[in-house]
Amino acid sequence: MALTKINNNTLSAVTTLPSAIATGKVLQVVTATDSTPRGTSSTSFTLASSSLTLNITPSATSSKIFVTFSSNVYNATSGNNVFVSIFKDSTNLGTTNEGFCRITSGSGTVLVPATSSVLDSPSSTSQITYGVKLSHSSGSTQSIYINLSFF
Repeated sequence: MALTKINNNTLSAVTTLPSAIATGKVLQVVTATDSTPRGTSSTSFTLASSSLTLNITPSATSSKIFVTFSSNVYNATSGNNVFVSIFKDSTNLGTTNEGFCRITSGSGTVLVPATSSVLDSPSSTSQITYGVKLSHSSGSTQSIYINLSFF
């Protein structure tokens, strides 16, 4: 069997894909960033920042929404857990108690990167609000630095 060398000229000549290959499209990319330190004294999930919520209206009930966040989590309380989760309206898309990320401070202060993502299938064409919420296991205020993006 002969080998064919593919070059830029060959690839640039391709203008359409064969009909058997399904194609998708990205209709919108929405991002939000908040570099202000955020904290909570709640052991229940609370909204990290109103500037870290985004409204998205799916174009079809079959639409998929890829949601991702990245942050640096600062935890200064020994033995404390900080939890971060993505919410769709009032629904936690992570686990009930821990969300998507759990950052534990053993015997001192920690500052660690935390990232997570989820592919949501909302099955709706109504507007949806996504946001990041925080909680922790002790009763003292914890700070978190969040850079949040939704795709």
